[in-house]
Parts: sequence; C-alpha cells; structure tokens
Amino acid sequence: MALTSGKAHTSSEFENELQELRRLILELGAKVESMMAKSIESLTRRDSDIAQTVIESDQEVNQLEVDVNELSLQVMALRQPTSVDLRFITTGVKIASDLERVGDLAVNVCERALELNEEPPLKPYIELPRMASSSSQMLRESLDSFIKEDVVLARKVMASDDEVDDMNEELFRELLTYMLDNPRNISRATRLTFISKYFERIADHATNIAEAVLFMVEGRNPRRELV
Repeated sequence: MALTSGKAHTSSEFENELQELRRLILELGAKVESMMAKSIESLTRRDSDIAQTVIESDQEVNQLEVDVNELSLQVMALRQPTSVDLRFITTGVKIASDLERVGDLAVNVCERALELNEEPPLKPYIELPRMASSSSQMLRESLDSFIKEDVVLARKVMASDDEVDDMNEELFRELLTYMLDNPRNISRATRLTFISKYFERIADHATNIAEAVLFMVEGRNPRRELV
C-alpha cells in the first residue's frame, strides 16, 4: 500500500489504513487458528496429508506478518500517530510476531506427527488434545480481546496460562515413566514431550497477546505491575 505524506492525509484515509492493519492481523489470526486445529487433527488421526498441508501453509503466515510490519512502518513514518493510535499500531506488530511464532509451532507439531506416523502409537492421545484445546481457546480469546478491546477477557487469558503449564508438567511425568519402563519407547515419548511443549508455548504466546492488549487499552505494561 502506497501512502501519501503525513501532512496530506485526511482522517478518513488514516482510519482506512488502521482498518486495513486490523484486517491483516485478523486474517493472520484466522490462518494460525486453522493451522493449530489441523495440526492436532493430523496427530490424533495420524494423517500425514493434513500435516503436510499445515507445513506448506506456513509461508502464507510469514507473508502476512511481513504485510503487517510493512504497513505499520509506513503508517508510523508518514502519519506520525500519537497516543492511542500509536499503541494500536505497535500492539499490532507485537501480535503479528506472536501469531507467526504460533504458526511455526503448529508446523513443529506436524513435523513431529509425521515422525510419529512412521511408528506404532505409544499411547492413546488424551492429554495432548486437551492441551491443544486449552491453548486454542486462549489464542481465540486473546484475539477476541484485541478485537473488542476487552481487558477483562485479556486478563482471563493471562490467568489461564498456569493451567496449560500444569498439563504440560503432568504429561511430561507420565511420558517419563514410559521411557523408564522400556528404552524402545524413548523416541516416541520424546516426540510427544516436544509436542506438549509446543502447545505450552502457544499458550505463552496467547498470554503475550493478552498482555499487549492491556497495554494497548490501558497504556500500562502488565509485567511491570508484577515486579
């Protein structure tokens, strides 16, 4: 998008640019949510075709992040936004970065799923889908809090992070027993441990987004409040 100089812009032009930035972020969020859903489906159904589809879609996510960054830089350079608008733009850049990382983690899940599909299942997948569901809900609610500028919902997301951390620790302990019981389980159990960690990191990125929303709306860094 080519922008005119800051002096020449009208309020309607500036608003259109902010709306385009919002649209790009929401498109990126929808794409990443779809990748997450397909990644756990590829694991539980042992479907390598779905996994490959997710891996191939990562480039689209990367490009959307580039689009967000480029538009944000242009708007900041040429419009010189202040206060609320500036916080919205910088928050958008931060959210896009976290979403891109979630996309990478969905790809990581699929890469481990492809490896697991080469061997018999170690155990029924019960905990991982629960973790995936909790992480997905956190991501969805963090994006909703951005759309609605809802600080109550953002704080709810932040409070949910410990639950996913606990799931990750519980599953790690269980998988460790599989590894200790039989060395032949180590390869598969290790890959499942990686996947569990990926979903825990996705929850962390959802928390980052929620924190960014609090900064956007209230102008305060929630992490500093914890110091």
